[in-house]
Amino acid sequence: MHELSVTESILEISLRHAGQANAKRVTNLYLVIGQLASIVDDSVQFYWDIISKDTIAQGATLHFKRLPAKLICLDCSQQFNLGSDGFSCPNCMNDHVKILSGDEFYMEAIDVET
Repeated sequence: MHELSVTESILEISLRHAGQANAKRVTNLYLVIGQLASIVDDSVQFYWDIISKDTIAQGATLHFKRLPAKLICLDCSQQFNLGSDGFSCPNCMNDHVKILSGDEFYMEAIDVET
């Protein structure tokens, strides 16, 4: 359900930047989402289609780029991507880890027509 507020923010940001560029239309939005960010692409798309209606962003294509979660083992310093083994270090099998990345969520780029 939090995807609604996230999508509202995406729309607000895109309209603000489109306005600053005197754009007639927003055509593409490029979103980056980390593996650990609890954002569901389909939900964002669903809300986008509803809330962007009758704006210059209506019909814009949302592009979702997923980034893997990167972790570091605090016992052996092994860096690894979060996989099917969960949060266990593939080197020493310890669960004493720190998240380095993977909880990101941001708009990387926006395409507009002027």
